[in-house]
Amino acid sequence: MKCINNKKRILTAAMLVTLLISGCGQQQAEISNPYDVYESPRAYGLNITVTSESNQSFFGKELCVAGTEDLLSQSVTASLSEAAGLFNIKDNTLKFGKNIYGRVYPASTTKILTAYVALKHGDLSKTATVTEQELQLEAGSSVCGLSVGETINLEELLYGLLLCSGNDAANVIADMVAGSTEKFADMMNQEALALGATNSHFINPHGLHSEEHYTTVYDMYLIFQAALQEEKFVSIISSQIHTASFTDAQGQPATRDWLNSNKYLSGEVETPEGIQVVGGKTGTTNDAGYCLVLHSKNSSGTPFIAIVYKSDSRENLYQEMSELLMESAK
Repeated sequence: MKCINNKKRILTAAMLVTLLISGCGQQQAEISNPYDVYESPRAYGLNITVTSESNQSFFGKELCVAGTEDLLSQSVTASLSEAAGLFNIKDNTLKFGKNIYGRVYPASTTKILTAYVALKHGDLSKTATVTEQELQLEAGSSVCGLSVGETINLEELLYGLLLCSGNDAANVIADMVAGSTEKFADMMNQEALALGATNSHFINPHGLHSEEHYTTVYDMYLIFQAALQEEKFVSIISSQIHTASFTDAQGQPATRDWLNSNKYLSGEVETPEGIQVVGGKTGTTNDAGYCLVLHSKNSSGTPFIAIVYKSDSRENLYQEMSELLMESAK
């Protein structure tokens, strides 16, 4: 009897071990290159042991951290675009959010990252001579009017990039800073990842459509937030008009006026009462729809980032943006 009981105990123990290993009959999937919770933090310079004396700061300490659920408002018409967000960048809170983690095409709002990379890695006084290849663009591309043989510095190119959304300026900037569009795109992706924009991928500096060129509302918030730390970036996007100086193909001094494509700054769309629009970036393609990324302040001086992606018309784009701006005034 004792022998039988021992056998039962052995069989029971074996069954328990089998269940623990197999996960109650479910086959365990093998994970290739699993995230190492001990080594990976070291790669980012983070402490493994967290103590009250630790001076290590969290990545999202100065950022809006948002959940996956939409945060809507009766004052904002949610049907006017595919994705949108309103971020209070003083309190680091999300005030409105619609599909902020959904993949969208950024169109020319890509140029926010292009400018950020150029300001971080380039020299504003460095000049480049425009080549014919850099002006090879899709029909209908937005340009700032560069011509082959003109010599212009990076600072002026950034005005042409951000004010009148020059795809020609974007190509010249990419070659100037990185040597080629491909190498510049690699820099864009590296900087995006460093900012936490892990759901984005960029293959060009201007935003012309590609299935492999995409972002999210939240990722663009991260990118725009970083760009706003650059004084020159803010100065450019807040300009209504800029007279660029350059050398023409004949070696003579020349100038060209560039107007801001942001309709709040151009006066074509009325800014809601009590709101100061600092500046931003527009973007439009057939696949991306109408897009706008905007920095503003309410009457109390509280700064906001408002983003609208894939609206079906320019009218609806600015209607929803104005509703978001009014939401920031509450």
